[in-house]
Amino acid sequence: MDKKFGFMRVGASVPKIEISNVDFNVEEIKKVMDEAFKRGVEITLFPELSLTGYTCADLFLNEHLLKKASDGLIELKKYSKRVKGVFIVGVPIKADNQLFNCAAVLESGHILGIVPKTYIPNYGEFYEKRWFSEDSRRLSEVINIDGEEVPFKTNMIFQEKGDERRTFGIEICEDLWCIYPPSNDLTIRGAKMIFNLSASNEIIGKEEYRKSLIKSQSEKTISAYIYASAGINESTTDLVFSGASFIYENGRALKESERFDFESNLIFDDVDLARLEAMRYKDISYMGVIKDKEKEYTKVYFDGYNPDNELVREYSPSPFVPKTVEHRNDRCEEILNIQAYALAKRMKSTGIKKSVIGISGGLDSTLAFLVVVKAYDILGLDHKDIYGITMPGFGTTSRTYNNSCEFVKLYGATLKEINIKDACLQHFKDIEHDPKELDVTYENVQARERTQILMDYANKIGGLVIGTGDLSELCLGWCTYNGDHMSMYAVNVSIPKTLVKYLVSYYAETESSDERRKIINDILETPVSPELLPPSDKDEILQQTESIVGPYILHDFFIYHFLRYGASPEKIKYLAIHAFKESFPEKEISKWLSFFVKRFFSQQFKRSCIPDGPKVGTISISPRGDLRMPSDASSEMWKID
Repeated sequence: MDKKFGFMRVGASVPKIEISNVDFNVEEIKKVMDEAFKRGVEITLFPELSLTGYTCADLFLNEHLLKKASDGLIELKKYSKRVKGVFIVGVPIKADNQLFNCAAVLESGHILGIVPKTYIPNYGEFYEKRWFSEDSRRLSEVINIDGEEVPFKTNMIFQEKGDERRTFGIEICEDLWCIYPPSNDLTIRGAKMIFNLSASNEIIGKEEYRKSLIKSQSEKTISAYIYASAGINESTTDLVFSGASFIYENGRALKESERFDFESNLIFDDVDLARLEAMRYKDISYMGVIKDKEKEYTKVYFDGYNPDNELVREYSPSPFVPKTVEHRNDRCEEILNIQAYALAKRMKSTGIKKSVIGISGGLDSTLAFLVVVKAYDILGLDHKDIYGITMPGFGTTSRTYNNSCEFVKLYGATLKEINIKDACLQHFKDIEHDPKELDVTYENVQARERTQILMDYANKIGGLVIGTGDLSELCLGWCTYNGDHMSMYAVNVSIPKTLVKYLVSYYAETESSDERRKIINDILETPVSPELLPPSDKDEILQQTESIVGPYILHDFFIYHFLRYGASPEKIKYLAIHAFKESFPEKEISKWLSFFVKRFFSQQFKRSCIPDGPKVGTISISPRGDLRMPSDASSEMWKID
């Protein structure tokens, strides 16, 4: 795991403890510290008041417990010399004639800082004000522990020396539940990670609410949020604790512990601080509201280390496609609605009730046609006013031709067949091109002829030409300029190729007609091809797109990380090698990544003038929206070895 890519391994542990038995608890925490170091965890979080147990109640007012807690903290401080990493433990601290519920940050035999709890709960089952003072009653900013002067405040940001990305802040349990969590200010002032020591008991419904709070705060603050709560061994009297622990990053759950575990446990994952930094740069509202600009925040530096680890974080090879079938189906339904209602609105705005779409028997035109059908159903329009035009050319196979014709008819749309061969041969003659020369001119003449037919036929009937090209093709510039590149409304413009297949498949699964479903399933099994070059003697598709431009699953992975998070080509390669280790060798990944970078930069001029189309996801290449890129930008420094 390379620091230069912004990764940092963080962990949350719920140790096996005994209430009020500090000696036992210290030994269990030591075991976890050893395990965390062994696993290469750079920062490890423990629950609230983990040295004593959260549920000590009036025992917190006993001098013997407090002395044991102080001694235990010093013992853990010294033990941290033996293991690398930062450790955050919960401990009661005496200061300013009061008792504070605190987090202690330990590293390399030192206490780097003590953070008191900002908000003290005193309602329902919580009675903390009986024992602890809130931070607002603190007088000191420095306290002495074992002969060392230690910062004692909430407004501290901990930063690894020499690396502004590797920064964190701390809040404790109730701090998250209040209306203005301390993490708001901590993250605005640079903390990329928030560690929350908690003691959150279990009641029905609380687990989901707790998750929603962590997810939301992580997302709002564009941070990694690491949370560790008191475990089942804390349970006593009327309260039950489960040991819920989480690692979230910008609203996404990376790891979650098993609850109700009587033994010590440790979860960890690699958070991507570079990704968080990039997201903050993109979100221009992020620094919009600062509650108290005059409030000073102290920087506390830690040494950190670079463990020799393989990346443990999982990266989906298909980041645009949800993992679970249920989530995928929900996503597909939502996307189809966005596409269809966007088209319906355009038709209502223009007053146009007829549409024209080229049908090739491929996935993109199939998806676009199905979206048109859905839009017509929304508007209550007759499918006969959908003109599906199939335009056989030199590369059209009987399979795609038959599927195109049957597909249009099965949905009650109007089928038009216009063979383009004679028109193209005439054009070859006009521009003095030998039709035996199967070059880019040979291919693009056909693409432009088809677009001309669609545009002119739309003029004839007063219709709207619906574009079929997808996001992946536009990112690669894999479209003919002023050919399939152009339309009057492009419904697939922000749908990546890997997702197109799932959308069409979902439509097939929800289709009640066996005949329609059969045709769609055959289209799903047809190789991706523009069919601009002649087929084989057996009438099979020879021109397969992915053999020319590379696997779309790789390109969509590149697109996602390049456009969504601003990752460098070097980092994208690193992630791709990790995500596709079972599928593609490093050499092939490098080859297609180089191809992607070259095409992405050189083909911007096509994206600069694409037609309107609905933005569906977080990634869009519209020049009017998300991607304002110069057409003449150099790709030189973006090349990889």
